[in-house]
Amino acid sequence: MIASKDDLLKQIKSEKRQDKNLFTSFFVEASFIDSEVCREAQNIFCSFDIPLNPSKKGDKLLFDKKNYASKANLLNNAGLIFGFCLYYAKDSGDSFKAFSDRFDFALNQYPNHVEFPQFDITPGENGEPKVSQIFSAQDIRKARDLSFAAKTFYSMGRAVPWFLSVLKPLRITPSAFFADFSEWQQVNNCDYKSGFNPEKESHEAIEKMQLLFLEQKYEEKNKADMFTLVSDVVRLNGAMSRLCDESSGKNPEIKLNTSYNPDDLFSEEILDLEYFFENVCMEESKVRLFVTDEGPDYEIK
Repeated sequence: MIASKDDLLKQIKSEKRQDKNLFTSFFVEASFIDSEVCREAQNIFCSFDIPLNPSKKGDKLLFDKKNYASKANLLNNAGLIFGFCLYYAKDSGDSFKAFSDRFDFALNQYPNHVEFPQFDITPGENGEPKVSQIFSAQDIRKARDLSFAAKTFYSMGRAVPWFLSVLKPLRITPSAFFADFSEWQQVNNCDYKSGFNPEKESHEAIEKMQLLFLEQKYEEKNKADMFTLVSDVVRLNGAMSRLCDESSGKNPEIKLNTSYNPDDLFSEEILDLEYFFENVCMEESKVRLFVTDEGPDYEIK
């Protein structure tokens, strides 16, 4: 981890003199993030990974949501890539409820990814989850499964552009959604215990999982009539993200059929999916997505 804001700025300025296409990930405390850091970071290709660490006061853990939210807002407004690192049962005083609260908070800040470093910790290492009177072994397994579900669906599924808008009509929290998805993974033999590794799966494969589960959830919440819209949103954003990653030539273009006009699907109205569904007419479209010198683009045929 970078030791200070000054060290962070030195590294950012050093990266500016390197290949502009070189991607750098900075593991930093939230306190180092300010307008100066964001301004300098806009000149390089990078990501900030920020641990969500509660502070300890006596026997209690305190979590400063206001501070982390302000840092996320700075990064989002600057158009920078960032993610959060979440831990569970690491410090005495932690509980599954407190972890779920941090989890829900993190997902509501639009991070590009959420990391769970304890997946890579071997038994006996510092940071290993510890059983306590308020964080049982069963709770630790639930937190692990919840984390794995989020890693699969959100991070590897590149869900950040649409996740919160698709979640809103379901009237559930991110932690409840991913608890349900972890059960779906168990039933479909693609959970943590099965040896499934989302990092080795193609994005298309994970997108199919996302759509299967979302269709089930929308039916469960009596909103099945909205799923066509949800499918358009997920598939269109997924195709655009793959073009960003694979513009080297693997996928020079992608063709999709959508039930709504892509101009509408990429508008601000899509942030409120229920309003969009009630007020925007369906319009069958054939879409070609492609890469230009300025980045991904699309045309309607």
